[in-house]
Amino acid sequence: MNTLNKNMVAAIITAGGTSSRFGSNKLLENIEINGAKKAVITATVEKFLPFCDKIVIPCHDDIKEHVQSHFKDDKIIFADFGETRQKSVFNGLLALETFEKQPNFVLIHDGARPYIEPKTIEQTIEKLKDHKGVCVGVYAVDTIKITDENGNILKTIDRSTVFQAQTPQGFCFETILDAHKKLKDENFTDDSSMLEALNVPVYALKGTLSNKKITFKEDLA
Repeated sequence: MNTLNKNMVAAIITAGGTSSRFGSNKLLENIEINGAKKAVITATVEKFLPFCDKIVIPCHDDIKEHVQSHFKDDKIIFADFGETRQKSVFNGLLALETFEKQPNFVLIHDGARPYIEPKTIEQTIEKLKDHKGVCVGVYAVDTIKITDENGNILKTIDRSTVFQAQTPQGFCFETILDAHKKLKDENFTDDSSMLEALNVPVYALKGTLSNKKITFKEDLA
């Protein structure tokens, strides 16, 4: 029977997207961090290695081959990518469930967010000691308006309560696994929304504006 390891932290780094808006596999594009050039996925994985006992990467074969060529670490394992982000994450969670010792906490992060700061990862893990779910993000700095389908402005909302979600999003492993099993036929774009749907409180942890997701080629600059 599997048991929970209260000292174990795992991460799922999603890397199964098609990069359709980018035009090529953005995770294999080179960026410069601290004066060194490396692929986006390489830079992202490096950020999590010091904090995690296991890292699961749901991905295509090209990403798997790249990661294997750059890291010789048995804490990195791979899972099949899914048709949607939710299904890829679920595959990662199921991979962790197979271990005799399951993690207490799991961090779920976009492979295309290589600029995550180590202190944010550390703070997410720390907050999980008191919360079942933690969502990193930033509060809106621009004025936020609601429009109709024709582009007409309907109203302006209070931006002080608008929280723009990023990753990592951290969870107690059993809590997020249960949510994915219950909602496996749905299509959520992030994992904290799944807990919200099940009325499980999620803590909003203020992150940094630099933790941007690479979506377009301009984001590489």
